[in-house]
Amino acid sequence: MKTLHVNGAAMPAIGLGTWTLQGKECSRLVDAALGLGYRHVDTATIYENEADVGEGIRGSGVPRGEIFLTTKVWWTDLAAADLVRSAEKSLRLLGVDYVDLLLVHWPNPQVPLAETMDALGSVRERGLTRHIGVSNFPTPLLAEAVRLSEAPLVANQVEHHPYLDQRKVHAACRKYGMAMVSYCPLHRGGGALQEPAVTAAAARHGKTPAQIVLRWHVQQEDVAVIPRTSRKERLTENAAIFDFSLEADEMEAIGGLRSANQRICDYSFSPEWDAS
Repeated sequence: MKTLHVNGAAMPAIGLGTWTLQGKECSRLVDAALGLGYRHVDTATIYENEADVGEGIRGSGVPRGEIFLTTKVWWTDLAAADLVRSAEKSLRLLGVDYVDLLLVHWPNPQVPLAETMDALGSVRERGLTRHIGVSNFPTPLLAEAVRLSEAPLVANQVEHHPYLDQRKVHAACRKYGMAMVSYCPLHRGGGALQEPAVTAAAARHGKTPAQIVLRWHVQQEDVAVIPRTSRKERLTENAAIFDFSLEADEMEAIGGLRSANQRICDYSFSPEWDAS
């Protein structure tokens, strides 16, 4: 599988997203994914499944050092003491000594960003995480986070799929040497998978529409993707995207769907998004 090399981190280009997965189902999916060759697993405090993810990692028998493990601090825990406590709790629940990437899950305008970034850096200095980054940061906030952080930021994890224009965020990530990590990469409801631009490419390459969209993600420079699935058979399908390439016209046609500008994850606490 492809690996991204960004600001000192080696991040597998495809990982398992675990949002909404819990209990034995979550542990089994993590175990199965690692058995199939996945080496990137994504979780978060708010998912309430870190213990389940940890169980899956241990059950897989894959050495900890071979796994790129990400978790996130919820937006209500971004004051310095709260962030440190959250990170420490995550490690206890996961049953690991460190994570590979610790992210600020969402920005919080009520907590000075300087305080948050200092705390994130201190957690890194203590060895609780190898790398740090952010999530759901539009370009102005991303620039400020980069400026305030003494350590390089490795990633900005954002909603990204063919129906949402994230070119500004992607360009900013490239400017700062970071990865853009796509969550909700297939959109929802299957609409994007039925678009002619996607189905035509699927027929041309002998791949499923989901594989085409995932390939569209990872074929962009320094973009990683973390599709979530509850079906083991989908794990194999989702990972089988590195034995072909989309043509330039196919990349352009799928990218053109961004004009729909449909955002799934937009909440009362969301920041002001970049204008398309």
